[in-house]
Amino acid sequence: MEKEKEEILEGIYKAAQANGDNIISILQELQHQFGYVQKDSVEWFARKSNIPEAKFYGVLTFYSQFHMSPRGKNIVTVCSGTVCHVKGSARIISKLREDLKLKGNEVTTKDGLFTLENVNCVGACSIAPVVIVNEKVYGKMSPDKMLKNLKAYKE
Repeated sequence: MEKEKEEILEGIYKAAQANGDNIISILQELQHQFGYVQKDSVEWFARKSNIPEAKFYGVLTFYSQFHMSPRGKNIVTVCSGTVCHVKGSARIISKLREDLKLKGNEVTTKDGLFTLENVNCVGACSIAPVVIVNEKVYGKMSPDKMLKNLKAYKE
């Protein structure tokens, strides 16, 4: 493990000790520091804290906010709540997957530029279907409109 990474982990560990070794807080900080929760970081924390790896993975897999693989520079979130679904979110997802060349279960493009997420509801039913890129909300989307909007993030 790199010295710089080890120092970051030590800092997170010390903060966690001061706050009572809260697994969620540890995982949040790991994800904040590295963009996702890395396997070697979980192993390091399990050894250092005497908390079984299984407890870390139990929390990691329970909460959808945690990611165990690298994410793209741009996060594209498509709402698939009832209203968005009825208004065509599945067609948007299909078109985005095709445009981003995502195969099978892939959610992040090979160049690391995009990660495509599908969520149950973003609470913006009045402008359905909704797509969020990073933190910018696009409402009343169609597959073609979304592809046009996505061009700005490819440059």
